[in-house]
Amino acid sequence: MPRILIAGCGYIGQAAADLFHAAGWVVEGWTRSTESAASLSAKPYPVREVDVSQADQVAEYGPAAAGFDEVVHCASSSGGDAEMYRKVYLDGARNLLETFRRSKLLFTSSTSVYAQRDGSWVTEESDAKPMRETSRVLLETERLVLADSGVVARLAGIYGPGRSALLKKFLNNAAMIDPENDRFVNQVHRDDIAAALFLLVTRKAEGAQIYNVVDDQPILQSECYRWLAQRLNRPLPPIGRSTQKRKRGDSNKRVSNAKLRRSGWTPQYPTFAEAMEKSVLPSFADVIPDLSC
Repeated sequence: MPRILIAGCGYIGQAAADLFHAAGWVVEGWTRSTESAASLSAKPYPVREVDVSQADQVAEYGPAAAGFDEVVHCASSSGGDAEMYRKVYLDGARNLLETFRRSKLLFTSSTSVYAQRDGSWVTEESDAKPMRETSRVLLETERLVLADSGVVARLAGIYGPGRSALLKKFLNNAAMIDPENDRFVNQVHRDDIAAALFLLVTRKAEGAQIYNVVDDQPILQSECYRWLAQRLNRPLPPIGRSTQKRKRGDSNKRVSNAKLRRSGWTPQYPTFAEAMEKSVLPSFADVIPDLSC
């Protein structure tokens, strides 16, 4: 049976690990948190406490885990700064490549490496010249992985059960509609990311490939808030000039998933509305008492 290491068994990694295990793969997960490892102890595959940014910890498990056919580097920086990005992503990738020389590495990057601001469509061939240092670290990590014939999956904004930045802002009255600075939001459901990772690993694609992982319908942020207001029967957010810093910078683009779709990927949640109705809103029912899904 094929063997895979999920280096970063968090929100995305756990869903991917479950998918590979269900398909008959021998799976091992790593997480840098003692608490996370303990909470995943009931999984039908081992989850070890290993910090990929620490070369000695990765090397410690190298001999025992050298038989992995595939390694997925999907560890999270937990919203850290550029220094944390460099440790988790760049140092992590370097440590994994050094330890698992015979394994193929897939790295989960981000569509934040695209800095386009004119609302244009971007593909894997578009310029990636990020303005933020965190995104520049991601791009540097991509180059390291691609130079070793690895695969890069550029993830759009992640949402799913219990997780949606837009919904949380809306519910916490922190949302604002800025007509002069509206922008397209590119998102993808957690389960569709896991399915994409499974496809990219199992189809044995030639290395040094980049794939955008995003749903079918980029949507203006204002439209997201209008949909939520209508669906939840709540007032629209105030209209004004937003001063909040955006996690993914000041870019404004529409990210294409055409390449990934041509590879055989079909998202279970192709649009914001479908994902909200079928998966996200039901998971927030405890904080939305009047929700009827």
